[in-house]
Amino acid sequence: MPMIQGVKSLFAVATLSLTLAACSGDNVGDVSLGLLTTKDIKIQTFEDPKIPGVTCHISHVKADLSLADPSDMGISCRQTGPISAEEIADIDRSKSGEVVFKASKSILFKTLKIRRIYDASAQTLIYLSYSTKELEGSYKHSMSTVPLYGTEAWQQPDS
Repeated sequence: MPMIQGVKSLFAVATLSLTLAACSGDNVGDVSLGLLTTKDIKIQTFEDPKIPGVTCHISHVKADLSLADPSDMGISCRQTGPISAEEIADIDRSKSGEVVFKASKSILFKTLKIRRIYDASAQTLIYLSYSTKELEGSYKHSMSTVPLYGTEAWQQPDS
């Protein structure tokens, strides 16, 4: 009996985690994939937490009657407001960047993550979306860039 209670508790925690993770970002689109399927394409939007002048839109498949959603996704990020030099100075400049968004895609540890990586030589922000679980021999991923040219953060290269 204690084993069954433990499994029920684990399932409850996993369900709550999925529900909370699905709340991150704002849902702005919902496209049905047909009458005979329970899968929809969801479109979410979010502002970069450290650079509010950047807005990203993510599309991904949600399978309502499944314990795991497909890993396919797309991302598009654009400058939607001012970007300051101070904001750029405050971000992680490592080669792996930092996670700026994540959402659970299954109860078995599959997560959709988005990392911001700064390309200093091109003065460009790179947003990489990816699944943390390998499927069919490949990790699913997508990428978008936001050049800083024309913003307050852009600096004239040394000649």
